Amino acid sequence: MKPIKIAVATTDGRSVNEHFGKSERFSIYMVGEQVTHLEDRVCEKLSTGDPEHTFDSAQFEKIVGTLKDCQKIYVTEIGKVPEAALKAQGLEVIRCSCPIQQIATCCGRCAH
Repeated sequence: MKPIKIAVATTDGRSVNEHFGKSERFSIYMVGEQVTHLEDRVCEKLSTGDPEHTFDSAQFEKIVGTLKDCQKIYVTEIGKVPEAALKAQGLEVIRCSCPIQQIATCCGRCAH
């Protein structure tokens, strides 16, 4: 497996356990034969907490700028608009809730 850089929405650094829009931190990993933590990147969350909030494209672009060198983003959930916008930028979104150390074998089918 060729190593890839991924971003994980996590609050504890152990598992994928955060919604994309609520995440204030993304942990960055290199995933290949092993899963190696590279760094944590802080950002301002996209969601206001109101399910009817409008999409803040300026804030979204800041988050994308933080994650632009990653190939995949692992989240528990994500709204349709941000997911489509990430995909349009070439970032694959994976919904899961697995432990980060098992992420190399995750295909997004884990229970959450």
